[in-house]
Amino acid sequence: MKRLKNILFYIIIIGGFSSLMYWIISTGKNLEQGRNIVTNFTTGNSFQGFTESFVESMQHPAGILLLQVTLIIIVARIFGWIFKKIGQPTVLGEILAGIVLGPSLLGLYFPEVSTFIFPTQSIGNLQVLSQIGLVLFMFVIGMELNLNVLKNKAHEAVVISHASIIVPFAAGIGLAYFIYTSFAPEGVAFTSFGLFLGISMSITAFPVLARIIQERGMQKTRLGAIAITCAAADDITAWCLLAAVIAIVKAGSFVSSIYTILLAVIYVIIMIKAVRPLLKKVGKSYEAGKSFGTSDIALFFIVLLISSFVTEIIGIHALFGAFMAGTVMPDNQKFRNMFIERIEDVALVLLLPLFFVVTGLRTEIGLLNDPQLWEVTGLIILVAVIGKFGGSALAARFTGQSWKDSLTIGTLMNTRGLMELVVLNIGYDLGVLNAQIFAMMVIMALVTTFMTGPLLNLIQKVFKSSEDKYPCDYKARTEYISPDKNID
Repeated sequence: MKRLKNILFYIIIIGGFSSLMYWIISTGKNLEQGRNIVTNFTTGNSFQGFTESFVESMQHPAGILLLQVTLIIIVARIFGWIFKKIGQPTVLGEILAGIVLGPSLLGLYFPEVSTFIFPTQSIGNLQVLSQIGLVLFMFVIGMELNLNVLKNKAHEAVVISHASIIVPFAAGIGLAYFIYTSFAPEGVAFTSFGLFLGISMSITAFPVLARIIQERGMQKTRLGAIAITCAAADDITAWCLLAAVIAIVKAGSFVSSIYTILLAVIYVIIMIKAVRPLLKKVGKSYEAGKSFGTSDIALFFIVLLISSFVTEIIGIHALFGAFMAGTVMPDNQKFRNMFIERIEDVALVLLLPLFFVVTGLRTEIGLLNDPQLWEVTGLIILVAVIGKFGGSALAARFTGQSWKDSLTIGTLMNTRGLMELVVLNIGYDLGVLNAQIFAMMVIMALVTTFMTGPLLNLIQKVFKSSEDKYPCDYKARTEYISPDKNID
């Protein structure tokens, strides 16, 4: 009986008010007289009106953006899965997915499809989202840095890390001397071009390196600890150098950039001396077992956004501010892991692939349509490998590492990946790199990242033979660090 009563009430309330609305709308049509009402379609061509409305909705900025994001995530995940299956970092597949969706493949063979999915007017929205993803990603990178480990292994790490920066940096500037007249954009000074080529050669992809070490079970070994520490020191030094390079490029000369650099130094001091202690106090409540509320989480995000904004207006790029904000977060590892987990899925899965596609849309491999251009590309790769791999390996050997460990460190430090693309995009946005040199440098980033896995396998194979031949000597030169043992 109660059920029947509910059904009857439902019919009366829905039917009654629907009839009332219909009567009001029908009566209200009389009010249209003399108001020059224009109808979008008539009864005779209603389907045509529907199709026109459908196409218009598809071409709306929100509709296009949702289509782009959906397609990008699907393609990036597919390529990432394929590369993971063949023993390569997932990020390498995602980078290649971006190039595939750009003019190098999709735009070349299916220009109509490419124009429909990535119309020129929509790229701005895609870039804004990708920049948000990069800001969150650099924030995570800053939080993932273990500065305590950096202190513990600072002696060897600083020597190896700085050698792995200065050698390829000098090599990049030397290369710029030979290709400046042919590839530097009009109006770009040699100093700006040379500095950007140098910083591009000296970057190491810290997150990719860390994941390779973890996947190979090296994180508990002395070699793994040294490599991670070198990459961390490399990351901090390279980003500080990049900030200085950007300041010089924007100012036009080193003298003019002094004001920007001074402001950057003041900013860093404030972050370390004022912001860090404040956040440490907030973090102590988490150590005591109290969970963070929405106000605390909002505070951390406000620090991130203000830090990024300040470095952007200073003239050293928002990404440096995001990286710095991550490093001054509370030291509590449990808190950092919790915060990283909250951000990482959105940053890495949803937003970061957009950056790869924006990079892919800028990368026109078809511009390298001459054998001489590919020779220059090969030269760039050669200089990059010799500078980074050679500089790191020789410095590691000088500090007393075995040849196997030295070559392994050199191989890992030669990994560029995503961090290289970040630097290249900054250079492209500043007008220091043109489309041709940008494409060459992207290829260099892909090749140097791709070669890491095979080179590590080759080194392992070669020195495994040495271990079999001289087991006692090899064992004396190899040290394993247990999780409970301090790393000196």
